[in-house]
Amino acid sequence: MNINSYIDHTLLSVTATERDIIDHCNQAKTHKFYSVCINSCYVPLAKQLLKGSNVKICTVVGFPLGASSTASKVFEAKQAINDGADEIDMVMNIGVFKSKNYVEVFKDIKDVKTAIGKTPLKVIIEISELSKNGIVKASEICLDAKVDFVKTSTGFTKNGATLTAVKIIRKTVRDKCKIKASGGIGDYETARKYIDIGVERIGTSKGVAISNGELSNADY
Repeated sequence: MNINSYIDHTLLSVTATERDIIDHCNQAKTHKFYSVCINSCYVPLAKQLLKGSNVKICTVVGFPLGASSTASKVFEAKQAINDGADEIDMVMNIGVFKSKNYVEVFKDIKDVKTAIGKTPLKVIIEISELSKNGIVKASEICLDAKVDFVKTSTGFTKNGATLTAVKIIRKTVRDKCKIKASGGIGDYETARKYIDIGVERIGTSKGVAISNGELSNADY
């Protein structure tokens, strides 16, 4: 298995510098990761750095809280694509979801998906903040909105991905939607376990360690 082709090589730190992004993109090219996942301000730089390579550019929208307006999420996503992004990872509005205003949650996601068309959309449902039934309901909303991936976590809350949550998502979406596991996946063996249960993409800042088959203490 070429595990590198599953990895969204992630650098979303608030302190990430241009030098960090340059190094990050060079790592992605060296290890042939699927993409880099970076904040949108660095998309134009990444576009220059990755020119001529097969590495995609993924960026985040409404990150990390999901609580910005739908209009701002739509604008942010469209601008990122204009700047060179190939994929969008948006955060579901967790507070509105927990208010059980599911129609508004659906509209928030659907408006972004409609605005970006065929560009792949991953929706972060933040599993650490949801019950089992909440994970099911959020995944169902994502299906109704015709997103491309359900993503587990931002990596900015108390917990990241879990195998249990991914199994719940997989049972809910079946083969109608892909899954991205993110948050706390820091070594080869852990990444492999997620892929073995049906995850199509791994979001991690430990892509190099995973690529090298290393065991490490996972962070985001």
